[in-house]
Amino acid sequence: MSDNNNLKINASGNLEIGGCDTVELAREYGTPLYVMDETIIRQNCRRYKEAMDKYYDGYGLVLYASKAFCTLASCKIMHQEGLGLDVVSGGELFTAVKAGFPMDKVYFHGNNKTCEEIEMGIDHDIGRFVVDNHEELKIINRIAGEKNKSVKISIRIKPGVDAHTHDFIKTGQIDSKFGVALENGEAHEMVSEIKKMNNVELVGVHCHIGSQIFDLTPFEHAADVMIDFIADVRDKYGINISELNLGGGFGIRYTEKDEPLEYEQFIEAVSKVVKKTCNEKGLGRLFILMEPGRSIVAPAGITLYTVGSVKDIKGVRKYVSVDGGMTDNPRYALYQAEYTALIANRPDAPKTEVVTIAGKCCESGDLIGKDIKIQKTQPGDILAVLATGAYNYSMSMNYNRNTKPPVVLVCNGKSRLIVKREDYMDIIRNDTIPEDL
Repeated sequence: MSDNNNLKINASGNLEIGGCDTVELAREYGTPLYVMDETIIRQNCRRYKEAMDKYYDGYGLVLYASKAFCTLASCKIMHQEGLGLDVVSGGELFTAVKAGFPMDKVYFHGNNKTCEEIEMGIDHDIGRFVVDNHEELKIINRIAGEKNKSVKISIRIKPGVDAHTHDFIKTGQIDSKFGVALENGEAHEMVSEIKKMNNVELVGVHCHIGSQIFDLTPFEHAADVMIDFIADVRDKYGINISELNLGGGFGIRYTEKDEPLEYEQFIEAVSKVVKKTCNEKGLGRLFILMEPGRSIVAPAGITLYTVGSVKDIKGVRKYVSVDGGMTDNPRYALYQAEYTALIANRPDAPKTEVVTIAGKCCESGDLIGKDIKIQKTQPGDILAVLATGAYNYSMSMNYNRNTKPPVVLVCNGKSRLIVKREDYMDIIRNDTIPEDL
């Protein structure tokens, strides 16, 4: 049922995750409900870390891309597993601070960091700013100067690599809102600017070529391109860049047609290219960083719903409606993302129906998925949607003033609440009525 074999059918005939009966979880915590398997998260962290040790002698750092799933508890787990953290907002940084995450292992990304966010990062002495553009570079240098600090930075580079993924999640090509391009000389212009500044130190370069990638070749090509740039910077500007961050984007299995590579293969392939190209260019050993997010948490998570109305439009389509939808999983609306689903209270029954799973929002596009093969469904069933640990809770919203679901962490038959369910008071908490209204 799952890449990580974390899902089982228990003696009661119900779906089980992390030793916990999903039907009982739905009864105890209500639905919709996010469920995260702690063991799987930790196993995936260790796989990346051990691969870095094996193939690159441990001379690197695995950064967890917190945008995939960011809570106080997830930050604590990543710290315990020896990973660094990739943050992209003041909110993610604040979460890391409150979780006691070591700031020297925090890397701050994003294409439009505010002055307040930059100041927050400098005040907390974060490890690196990953600089996206010329304006941001000037602001970082200015604020660091005002605080009499020197800030270590990386530059986000667009390497011009096609990752063969969805257009919306390609980020390495020249026409992208992220980073500075190699093809048109922007990257070199930024290095030239940095050379004249007193409060920033260029220590690394970064690229991210896309998401949900199933092919090694784009990563190998990106590594080659980036190392060529590092050698150029040394030769033209006398700056010795010591860090190479190749981002994330490693694909996972959402449906049977997805064929992801083992995570270790990415690190092995990249390590070989880096060692070879650095040797050819006469560069010293580069410190390698990679930023997995989805591949660490997505397979560890499922979402539980209660089935409501079942609408069979004869000869057209069968709609199975659930008590959640785009408010807890907007990925179908954004990307037409595909999922595997099953009935948690009859998981071993044959999948005899092809249905469209609909949410409860007042939008015709509010779907979890179209033409999903599933067991015969009736109102009151508990529906489990698999591999929802990434970009579901993170993207959840209050459209139609629906409340956000809670998150439960399961391990060895024990469940613990790590995010409380919102209530209606949470929805109106920041509302005000002016006195003169």
